[in-house]
Amino acid sequence: MDTPMKRLILLGLIILNCSFVFADTLTLKSGHPDSYVVEKGDTLWDISAHFLKDPWRWPKLWGANPQVANPHLIYPGDRLTLVFIDGEPRLVVKPHVRKSPEGRIMPKGGAIPAVDLSLIHPYLIQNRVVDVEWFDEQPMVLGGESESKFHVVGDVIYIQAELILGDKFGIYERGREFISKDEGEHLGVEAILTASGRVIESGTISKVKLLSNFRETVAGTRILPIEDDSLMSAYFMPRAAELASPASVLASEKHLREMGKLDVVYIDKGSNDGVETGHVFSIYRDGVDMVINGSGQPVLPNERSTYESALSSVSSDNSIKMPDIYRGKLMVFKVFDKTSLGLIMINEKPVRVEDKLMTPDELLVSE
Repeated sequence: MDTPMKRLILLGLIILNCSFVFADTLTLKSGHPDSYVVEKGDTLWDISAHFLKDPWRWPKLWGANPQVANPHLIYPGDRLTLVFIDGEPRLVVKPHVRKSPEGRIMPKGGAIPAVDLSLIHPYLIQNRVVDVEWFDEQPMVLGGESESKFHVVGDVIYIQAELILGDKFGIYERGREFISKDEGEHLGVEAILTASGRVIESGTISKVKLLSNFRETVAGTRILPIEDDSLMSAYFMPRAAELASPASVLASEKHLREMGKLDVVYIDKGSNDGVETGHVFSIYRDGVDMVINGSGQPVLPNERSTYESALSSVSSDNSIKMPDIYRGKLMVFKVFDKTSLGLIMINEKPVRVEDKLMTPDELLVSE
């Protein structure tokens, strides 16, 4: 092998190695403070946003500090100071203490969470995605003691099943059925919690007394056991999602056309695909295909003639794909078999259904 070729290979390896190092290096935000005093209502994500370009990487920012190895130890009043350890930025904590034997002040609210749980609390038990056939086999609400068509807290409803006395159930109505765009695979049906209740009489037709309601309960809805894992910890460990193939935004929880920061979305990958709670994705919109017309001029999709559109679909020589457009970042907070729920944490442009979700570290340089 000649010397120029060896040099090219060596240069390529150096560039590749540097890109990996850069992807793992924390980038401080321009104009960041040297210290920060934790306030009531802060979250780990919010605090890191004062210092980092990518606030979801707060575990690395605090990883070298033994006092904050568990972020539950950070409380309002603590002063966080930015230092550098082996050239890497780190936050160290100086607890706010009393000058008395009582020691550290422990606020009633406790340690600060990773994200604001009030934003996602309604979805921790309300929204589920389950197998369609399984959902249709679950015990059904037949009606209730009240002659009203709608049932609320305190009402007794009839269930078409012999249930165990004292057991607690959620009453769910059927929502949207989700199907993957590319493969046409059935991903499940949305089950929306309308109420909760406890079995007060067991028999062929059991009686359930409604203890709470989010919507009025009607005949035909189904009852499902309340999930044991429905109450989520205040602590999330955000980390880059690494999947074999890109995920995509499946639907808006609120049926919105465009979504923004702190909106909840469904994504089309779940535990079967390796998705876990805390996974962070970068959100991208597909770049448009630019067609080159007969005069050699680029033509936008909405300006193409029928002929130009047909030409682009049969020949790649006349079509050039533009770069994908960065939209923001999303963190997964609840995972089902084939789908997941995520919260949009960073939003630079409106997010829409079918936007792509990709591993953030791979695209750190371009962001």
